[in-house]
Amino acid sequence: VDSKSELAGLTESEITSAANDAKAAGHEGKYLINITNTTRQPVLASLENRELRQRIWEASANRGLTGENETASLVARLAQLRAERAALLGYDNWASYRLAPQMAKTPEAVYSMFGSMVPAVVANTEKEAADIQAMITKTGGKFELAPWDWEFYAEKVRKEKFALDASSVRPYFEFNRVLEDGVFYTLKELYGVTLKPRPDLPVYHPDVKAYEMFDADGSSMAIFYADYFAREGKRGGAWMSSFVGQSFLEGTKPVVVNVMNIKKAPEGEPTFVSYDQVTTMFHEMGHGTHGMFSKVTYPSLAGTAVSRDFVEFPSTFEEDWAAHPKVLANYAKHYETGAPIPEELLQKLLKSGSFNQGYDTLEYMAAALVDMEWHSLSPDAPLQDVATFEANALKKHGLNITAVPPRYKSTYFAHAFPGGYSASYYAYMWSEILAADAFAYVQTQGGLNREIGMKYRKNIREVGNSIAPMEAYKNFRGQEPTTEGLLNRRGLNTVN
Repeated sequence: VDSKSELAGLTESEITSAANDAKAAGHEGKYLINITNTTRQPVLASLENRELRQRIWEASANRGLTGENETASLVARLAQLRAERAALLGYDNWASYRLAPQMAKTPEAVYSMFGSMVPAVVANTEKEAADIQAMITKTGGKFELAPWDWEFYAEKVRKEKFALDASSVRPYFEFNRVLEDGVFYTLKELYGVTLKPRPDLPVYHPDVKAYEMFDADGSSMAIFYADYFAREGKRGGAWMSSFVGQSFLEGTKPVVVNVMNIKKAPEGEPTFVSYDQVTTMFHEMGHGTHGMFSKVTYPSLAGTAVSRDFVEFPSTFEEDWAAHPKVLANYAKHYETGAPIPEELLQKLLKSGSFNQGYDTLEYMAAALVDMEWHSLSPDAPLQDVATFEANALKKHGLNITAVPPRYKSTYFAHAFPGGYSASYYAYMWSEILAADAFAYVQTQGGLNREIGMKYRKNIREVGNSIAPMEAYKNFRGQEPTTEGLLNRRGLNTVN
């Protein structure tokens, strides 16, 4: 970017970073916008200059199609080679080979599950597009919504509909209260377990705390390490790991850690977390208890050692308890007064979570189905033209909305081609479908109570991969999952 004036909408800090990046790349006096891996670029939500937004979006969306860094031919050849390899292994296509050990089993099951959601997702996306077009007109724009406009004007719509003052929410989410009166409270109410501090156990950093998990009968189940705070040299993100896996064969009990990167307050001051961080704490404990509740013989089948399209189910199921009224009432209290979070503020916070979900869901589904179509090609199919193949795949599934491209296009789809998610990108949403269906079912059984919690624990958390995932799910739920719960979870069952 040649001039600072083109960067209107960015903060001074962001502009300085762009200038420094340009200088480091040998373009002193200019500004460099780095492209992230997704089609959607975060900077598009802020930039006021429409021509620059278009340049950035096109630079993102057209990566790898032509030029010296062209990858389109590699994508086409990889898909062909994988189909040939699948045939050597006795399968009709690569997707059939990849899905055989997964919960979905067949690509047809994925097409069917996702296809059932398309009408609701498209209807919501079209309503979101209409709201954004209205905002464009309201703010003086005389053009039709294009992909490079969505983020910028969606942010304006979000602020108009769900303007939240972060400082007003902050005092109700104090870290220790969220952990003990939210996360730990839910575990006790649902599964009958308690976590007690073990300050005598060694830790690898002073900020890490050790706990021992006890069952309702007082028996020791596991050791849990809580490593929630950011520090110098620590990898970013949030995750769960097992230091020791459960195994009756080897006589081992689980030792599990949850890791996050919450900014710790100075000594003597309370640490507050955002609501996103609250749900992440519940989410990672879902993974943690998947490991700690495990009751299987062989370590290779224990805890989270399950299929890719099942592993995020227990964690996503757990995060929804963060918003359960009884759980919220127990932890969402003012850190000084103990007063509950005001209902109006709470509803605004919760409803804001469904904003732009049509777009978010459609762009994900589009990428997942393009991935599945590439890997459903037969071994004798000719090499494909990437742009034509993508367009036909989106049209086939009714997801060809110009303003909402796939989250990843094939030429930079790292999950599906160089990465390990070929014919498997669907797994993220498949797990969420399970979680939403299971959570909705639990609410019909009384919600937060030990009886349904123990049924879930016994049939889902304890069995690891010792039982086929769909069989385990039906043992708990009594039927296969539907997508109704996910549409409700994302606020997509009605056009708002």
